[in-house]
Amino acid sequence: MPRMKLFYAPGACSLASHIALEEAGADFEAVRLDMAKGEQKSADYLKINPKGRVPALVDGDLTVTENPAILRYVAITHPESHLWPADPVGEARCAEWLAFMSSTVHPSYAHIRRAERYASTEEGKADVVETGRKATREIFAMVEEKLAKAGDVWAAGESYSVADPYLIVFWTWGRGSVLRYDMAADFPVWTAHAQRMAERPAVRAAFEREGLTLPKG
Repeated sequence: MPRMKLFYAPGACSLASHIALEEAGADFEAVRLDMAKGEQKSADYLKINPKGRVPALVDGDLTVTENPAILRYVAITHPESHLWPADPVGEARCAEWLAFMSSTVHPSYAHIRRAERYASTEEGKADVVETGRKATREIFAMVEEKLAKAGDVWAAGESYSVADPYLIVFWTWGRGSVLRYDMAADFPVWTAHAQRMAERPAVRAAFEREGLTLPKG
């Protein structure tokens, strides 16, 4: 029986943790939740994650939520996978990416996708969405600039880390039906990173399980 269980929703931010577990060669079961049916709000799931969101990772008696925490946990419990940089500079850069994506990139998108969280009137929601679209475009440009300025193969340097699966989550959201960005034209460096990701067996496995289309080369 798998030691870990990852609760995920296809195409959600849980994709980052899903890829990391595949990269680590972890013994885990991927448990799919249907968000459209509200399974994340079911009584059984709320016992696991009272926030009613994904991802959640169950490892024995331990439950870990939030991508940055799960990504770090997967990396340190599978040291042979080298998913967390060993040098101080790489570690700082990796941690910085995780914080930036969870605190800034994701919330900007949520203002568009989940405007009801931030306003109650239709006028208010419309303003949240409009402001969110402007902010998200600017933040995506920040990601592109940060990757271009570093000039490295991977997010935290020359070595792959758990920051990279997190980056591809938002790249897929950028090309999706909510934002509809031309990722290759508008964010070419980020797109090149996504294409390198698509070559990795772990990424292919997670995308296939979630029914997602890989970035094209």
